[in-house]
This record gives sequence, C-alpha cells and structure tokens, in this order.
Amino acid sequence: MRSLFHKSIVFIIIAGFFTSCADDNDRNYQYFPDMYRPVPYEPYGSYDIFANQQEAKLPVDGSISRGWMPYDYENTPAGREDAKANLKNPLAYTEDNLTEGKALYTVYCAVCHGDKGDGQGTLVQREKILGVPSYDDPGRDITEGSVYHAMYYGLNNMGSYAVQTSIKERWQIDHYVMSLKDKLEGNPERSFQTNTITQENSENLNPAEPADGPSEDQLEGSNDEESQSEE
Repeated sequence: MRSLFHKSIVFIIIAGFFTSCADDNDRNYQYFPDMYRPVPYEPYGSYDIFANQQEAKLPVDGSISRGWMPYDYENTPAGREDAKANLKNPLAYTEDNLTEGKALYTVYCAVCHGDKGDGQGTLVQREKILGVPSYDDPGRDITEGSVYHAMYYGLNNMGSYAVQTSIKERWQIDHYVMSLKDKLEGNPERSFQTNTITQENSENLNPAEPADGPSEDQLEGSNDEESQSEE
C-alpha cells in the first residue's frame, strides 16, 4: 500500500512537470500577480485615487530639472548689457574647443553670419535675410557675454539655440565667433590655453536647456526687442 502511495506521488510530480511545460504560449500559475500586471494610468486620465484626480503632477515649487542650472541673465536689454559686460567664457581656449566650435558654427551660424563672420552667409547672399552685421562692426562691439546671451535667448530674427546646443557647445561656438572677430579686425591670433575651467567662471558651465523655463512673454519678447543680433 505504501509503495503504491509513493509511486502515485512520483507520478503526480512527473505529470505536473510535463504539464507545466506543455504550452509555451500559455502562462502558468502566478504568485502575487500584481507584481506582474501593474495597473496602467494615463498621465492625464481621471482617477479618484490621485489628488485632483490626475496622475500627472507639477514639480515641487522651486525645484529644477536634474542636470541643469538656471541662467542668471534675464532676457531684457538690461540683462543683455549685464551679460555683455560681465559674462566670461569658462571654457579654456584650446585647439579642441576651437575646432568643435568651428564645426558647430558651420552647422548653426554660417548660413546667416557667413564662414568668415562678415554677415555674408548663404541666406544673405540669396537675399532671404538682410541686415546681418559683421562681427567687427564697430557699432556693436560684441563680447563673449553678448554672443552667448544672443545664442541663449535669440535676438530679433535670430531664434534661441538653447535647445539645439548644450552650454559647452555654445561656449565652444562663442570661442570661434570671437576668433573670427579677431581675424576681421586684424588682431594677432590668440594663444591656446591648457584645457581647464577657471574657478571664477565654472558656475557658467552647466548642461542646461533654456534657463528658468522662459515664459511665453519672454519667448515672444525675444524677437520684439529693437536691437540687432549679437551673434
């Protein structure tokens, strides 16, 4: 009798083993199925279990996205003048940074500003855009800060490049723009530096998207201010 019982147990185990593998397309028993099948919620759906009945939530007041810091200069004439006078390029003037800046400039800037920075880009020559000044225009006197500020917010017909480029890339373009300005003015070529970031300006090198999440008024105002493009 005991032998028959043991044989029956062995038979049931073997039968269960083969049964469990009988159909690859059919799931077997699941323990704690909630771990396998989470309840999906649409971000903008209406659900009673959430505050305000919406799964999507606004960030906590005062919080910022991971990986970027706000840009301290406002999109105003006063903010532009402040950046022009005080904002400095934190990237070392190295051959690598200048080479990268030239490549980025060719992609984003040369079509209007020209390969030489003389305001004679392809669109200007085809008369699609008019009035693009040269970087050596004495009435403009561009600086590292004014060039970066223009790339960040845009100015007049020139839109912002804060989304297309990172902070490092914009500073690399900035180096190349200033090198074109020196060539146009006949200044001696600037000597390369070691590849370091100055402590004084290190806070300006943050991997950011548009700072402070510009308001709609700021975005509209960036094209309405009556001054010429700095970049």
